[in-house]
Amino acid sequence: MNVAQIAEKVLLQVRKAISGQDAVIEQVLVGILANGHILLEGVPGVAKTLLVRTVARTFDLEYGRVQFTPDLMPSDVIGTSIFDLKTNELRLRKGPIFVNVLLADEINRTPPKTQAALLEAMEERQATIDGEAYPLPPPFLVFATQNPIDFEGTYPLPEAQQDRFLLKVLVSYPSQEEEIAVMKRHHGGFRPQSLDLAGIEKVVSVQELIELQEVVRQTTVEDRVFDYIYKIVQETRRANDLLVGGSPRAGIALLNAGKALARLRDRDFVIPDDIKELSLPVLRHRVLLRPEAEVEGLTADQILTSILDRQTVPR
Repeated sequence: MNVAQIAEKVLLQVRKAISGQDAVIEQVLVGILANGHILLEGVPGVAKTLLVRTVARTFDLEYGRVQFTPDLMPSDVIGTSIFDLKTNELRLRKGPIFVNVLLADEINRTPPKTQAALLEAMEERQATIDGEAYPLPPPFLVFATQNPIDFEGTYPLPEAQQDRFLLKVLVSYPSQEEEIAVMKRHHGGFRPQSLDLAGIEKVVSVQELIELQEVVRQTTVEDRVFDYIYKIVQETRRANDLLVGGSPRAGIALLNAGKALARLRDRDFVIPDDIKELSLPVLRHRVLLRPEAEVEGLTADQILTSILDRQTVPR
């Protein structure tokens, strides 16, 4: 099964709804093929939700959305047991988490206890309700969105939960040509509420996606690539501007993401450039800056780029 050819078909379908943002779409495809969760960060109105809905449709994945608010409870996400007066028995009412693709919209607008309701699901692919574990349908992927500017009434994601996301993808404003194309598309009758009218079609089935993910897992990785991953992660722990560097999970994430990118580039082996290209989206949310670095106006991306520039890329 050629992953690159299927990914190209997916890209063509997504472009029917999204103008530009090819780099963002590719990173989303990397996350899906690597069976990893994705944190999307961008200001309102840059089509984060539309992107997730469209990609879910092209892969024929059951989609669900939860709008995270300050009064949202964990049971509103995972479900609860309710008493059925007709049968005089407790009946399980599953929450919206029991889908293939869950969009946690504005995840940083709900308190930590509700954010934590996703932790078990993201790590174990199951949800525990009243002491009993219920498996989630495979594949299970969480897409979470957050606004990087408006912090009033928000609850920053704990580092432990951010670490569960394979990638943190930054969704920026489109270029002039892309934004004009968006306006013309809407002027021509496109309505994001109806993907059917936009002609978004299924490209692969759920079972085929699971097979694609298995193909990705079997991608060849040489020792020089393992060494390169380790050196990058190790340097984040030594960097003077970072209080906390990447954990071993960060190295595993780089490895898995690199294998997915290699398949997207029609290769059955990972090269160091795959790792370098994905280091920012994989690591930017896993490191913690020192207060002095933040005062100086440094960002995680700037520090990570400096670390990458100091590393010798193996050939």
